[in-house]
Amino acid sequence: MKRECLTIIGTAHVSQNSVEEVKNAIYEQNPEVVAIELDIGRYERLMKEQAGIEEDEEISVTNIIKENKVGLFVASGILTYIQSKIGEDVDVKPGSEMIEAIEAANEIGAKIALIDRDINITLQRALNEMSLWEKLKFMMSAVFSLFASDDDLKDIEDLKNQDTLDEVMEYFKEASPSAYKVLVKERDAYLANSILNIPEDHVIAVVGAGHKEGMEKYLDNPEKIPPIEDLTSVKKKSGIPWLKIILAAIPISFVVIFFLAFLNGINIENNLLEFVLIGGGTAFIGSILSGSKIQSAIVGFIVAPLTIIHPLLAAGWFSGLTEAKYRKVRRSDIANLSKINSFKDLWKNNIFRILLVVIGTNLGVSIATLVILPSRVFIPLFLKIFGM
Repeated sequence: MKRECLTIIGTAHVSQNSVEEVKNAIYEQNPEVVAIELDIGRYERLMKEQAGIEEDEEISVTNIIKENKVGLFVASGILTYIQSKIGEDVDVKPGSEMIEAIEAANEIGAKIALIDRDINITLQRALNEMSLWEKLKFMMSAVFSLFASDDDLKDIEDLKNQDTLDEVMEYFKEASPSAYKVLVKERDAYLANSILNIPEDHVIAVVGAGHKEGMEKYLDNPEKIPPIEDLTSVKKKSGIPWLKIILAAIPISFVVIFFLAFLNGINIENNLLEFVLIGGGTAFIGSILSGSKIQSAIVGFIVAPLTIIHPLLAAGWFSGLTEAKYRKVRRSDIANLSKINSFKDLWKNNIFRILLVVIGTNLGVSIATLVILPSRVFIPLFLKIFGM
């Protein structure tokens, strides 16, 4: 690829003007290659949608939980919802400029290059890098963005203006430096590297406007692009997991108190029974109040006492897995998120219902662990052990 023969078009992904700009540039310049900000998975999904092929296969919630991809699934769902919702409000389907680029490339006989990193790698790297506080802020920002006014949506084309774009990027960087690094800076480098590996000379690249400046810096200074393996590997977050240590210390202290009481000859049968009934009961109530099936609530009741003393287990996941047996999640549940306009619509969505059961059950167990059990069971036992 010759640098002087490269044109980078920065687009707003739900902008009709961007669609026209991409189409006109490709027809006018007649490039050898059209490089688009897609990975193979998103490319195939767009092509199937364009061909009218509707995929509504069942999504295995069990596998998502077993493979520890819950955060990945939720993050992906949120991003899909936001883009789809904005796209509907401005009457432009997300990815329309990419589809236009593909169709225009095919018409002029240009090759198509998929230059983006796998979305699952990107999201997983972002989740691994982000702190708990950053994840919470990012989640809240995503939720608040759902309530953007019509005026905000009409001004979406302004996002391509450099002053506005710099302001948005700076806010994003301050709100979540780790997410900014993975979602923007790393992908700038990855996209630039992909373009440099295109053998043809004349290339038009279609990317989000937020990537254009960073890509150009890397293209002008390719020696600054990190090794590709550093951009594609998914590593566990390093450091001491203080939050997990603290959460683990709570159930461990429960076990220690029971054990000390037993060694001191204190009758703990009633305390054990109360522990089981309170732990299981709050899980059952939390599950039922979340709208679960009775079977899911019973499972929550059974496993809650065990999960309370096991820091790596959560009763809500067991209730959620049971709920998933009765509420099959399909791809249409994700697609329909953008069509939700009321709580009634949300209540009919199986993804929401399962997550609600998970949250409700875990909330019930948390109340038992942090409030009821200490005051009803463990503090009285502690006082008996030390004769107080």
